[in-house]
Amino acid sequence: MSWSALVPDVTPLRGPGARGFRAIFASRTVAYLGSQAAEVALLVQAQRLTGSPLVVGTLGLAELVPLIVFGLYGGVLADRFDRRALMRWCEPGLAGCAVALLVNALLPHPLLWPLYVISALMMAIASVQRPAFEAATPRVVPRAQLTAAAAIMSLSTNASVLVGSSLGGVLATTPGPWLVYAFDAAGFGISFLLLSRLPKLPPPDAAERQPDDAGDAAGPASGPALREILVGLRYAVSRRDLLGSYLADLAAMIFAYPNAMLPFLAAQLHAPWATGLMFAAPSAGAFAVSATSGWMPRVRRHGLAIALAAGGWGLAMALVGLSPDVFAAVAFLAVAGGADECSAVFRDTMWKQSIPDQLRGRMAGIELLSYAAGPPAGQLRSGAVASVTSVRFSLVSGGVACVAAVAAIFAALPAFRHYTAPAGAPLEEPASGPAAVERGVQ
Repeated sequence: MSWSALVPDVTPLRGPGARGFRAIFASRTVAYLGSQAAEVALLVQAQRLTGSPLVVGTLGLAELVPLIVFGLYGGVLADRFDRRALMRWCEPGLAGCAVALLVNALLPHPLLWPLYVISALMMAIASVQRPAFEAATPRVVPRAQLTAAAAIMSLSTNASVLVGSSLGGVLATTPGPWLVYAFDAAGFGISFLLLSRLPKLPPPDAAERQPDDAGDAAGPASGPALREILVGLRYAVSRRDLLGSYLADLAAMIFAYPNAMLPFLAAQLHAPWATGLMFAAPSAGAFAVSATSGWMPRVRRHGLAIALAAGGWGLAMALVGLSPDVFAAVAFLAVAGGADECSAVFRDTMWKQSIPDQLRGRMAGIELLSYAAGPPAGQLRSGAVASVTSVRFSLVSGGVACVAAVAAIFAALPAFRHYTAPAGAPLEEPASGPAAVERGVQ
């Protein structure tokens, strides 16, 4: 294998035509840096206020309902309105939530309930925003460069998460969570300014839609949101290859998401100083994979690659639970992060290459459920299991359950198992594409 197969392809960031993608890249880098630090600070603060794994796990439950409701509706908005406007104007709302966390953390006796309320509100705003980001990328990046763009975005995200997790773990201990929340608020302000460089991204013109998808000359903005959500859901179900990618990711996150357990595992391993390091380790592994991602565009069996990566994540998490010391735990967490990175890049490429633009917002909202609903549910599962058994049993049993679930999904969905990326051909509508699905809900 030549060195060029390892060096990331940065073509999407080059040239005057790449200005839009550079704006998205810079915005997400800054925002993820602060958000990840704040996520760690929230968990550490809840653990210190209560000392209960179950309470820390239920922080994820507080985020689950707004994620489901607003993620689906955010997908509708991304197909109805200018995607740049949605991306930009959610940033001040997220900054305001970070300021509210800052104020609570500065109280002489910080309260627990604001962590739940503000986390839910932040998830609602982020869920409205994310489909617009996902649907915007294929509009500013040529289709042939989507795999490279996904790898570059993952490289940025993993670097931000790596640094943010480390900073969050250190700063939440000394001087305290308040500084992390202030840092997060500033990041959203900077991201707002960066997104002003992005060109306007209005929804597809009615003339560009399939006749049955357009409905009438007024386009989708004239239809009820529920009907449009149903169109997206039926399209997702009709595409069994996409459905397999959603389910594999959900299985990995629900059964083997470790974050709620990491502060407790660090304490059991007599290494509370390594809490931030443990949070950062998966991103270190993911960063290593994305930094050597030149080989990824050559992989075409995306369904198989996603299944192997999701199973690898579960196996690595089981080994985290069996780790004899903190160094082994950090190493297995890094391996898990590398596997998750492979899964993320190939999922992202599959979705963006095969979903028509008029459905990308709604499908991004559905994708958000598989991407983001899993961690809150996983935190709840791990916290509940640990509260009646042990932290280690929660991690090991979850990892084993993840591997079993992914194997079952792979066996049950032949379309997912055999999915092969198109070799640069123009996007073709599947037989069960948006027009057919649209007719099904009329």
